[in-house]
Amino acid sequence: MPAARPRVLYVTDLAYPARGRRYCDEDIFLTSRLRAHFDLALCHPLDAAALMDGFDAVVVRNSGPVLAYQEEYDAFRARALARGTRVYNPLSGRADMAGKRYLLDLTAAGFPVIPTVDRPQDLPRLPEAERYVVKPKLGADSIGLRFVPAEGLGDLIDGSVLVQPCVDFAYEVSFYFVDHDFQYALYAPDPGQRWRLEPYAPTAEDLHFARRFIDWNALGHGIQRVDACRAPDGALLLVELEDLNPYLSLDALPAETRDEFVTAMTQSLHRFLGAEPGPARR
Repeated sequence: MPAARPRVLYVTDLAYPARGRRYCDEDIFLTSRLRAHFDLALCHPLDAAALMDGFDAVVVRNSGPVLAYQEEYDAFRARALARGTRVYNPLSGRADMAGKRYLLDLTAAGFPVIPTVDRPQDLPRLPEAERYVVKPKLGADSIGLRFVPAEGLGDLIDGSVLVQPCVDFAYEVSFYFVDHDFQYALYAPDPGQRWRLEPYAPTAEDLHFARRFIDWNALGHGIQRVDACRAPDGALLLVELEDLNPYLSLDALPAETRDEFVTAMTQSLHRFLGAEPGPARR
């Protein structure tokens, strides 16, 4: 008899209305390829806690901002940690998975990140700017993000938000990793169209920048996206380190690069499960 294949519960919100992106297309593509290697079932994030005991691993993909179902997500995390359930990405992520506070930690540690504070007394530490970005510490997908003039900050800084100078960047660029291995980079040439992406050829300096954050997060397995902007002085600054459910923009890639990503993710999942990959099924 053929060896049993790993059973994977793939968590996605196929109906989530993402601006400028189609989550459902990406997850339909990925699961159509992963099912050749795993016994796979899809479920909505609200159903994950009830279903996960029947599977060898839970893969959290385009599940939408957890703010929309925070109580249920917290219950899922607690249950998974209590039962030792394998969750991919692992729940030990220090970046967006745990909220935006890591931007304060990275600022304090001197990492190349957009300077970030959360207390009125720390505002003088920020570069002077005409406008500032105010974002919730528990925000996601630009929910609650505001652009505020310097004189309008006032009582907004109440401990629940982060404040950053508004950077006049040339473009945004994202670096995508599976485990600690770089896969590809994409950038938005037009700052006004964040999700109109094109392939980007990173320099060695660019990759060194991105790897610093991957190393800092210390996730042994999983998919991470390092979002950065090109500042006026030419340097890259971190915008976000997405380690929960990063959208991958696979539709912006050449077919060969998409195939290489699927191979890398498949191998990563096998390593994560401690299983030897068997023959693929059609």
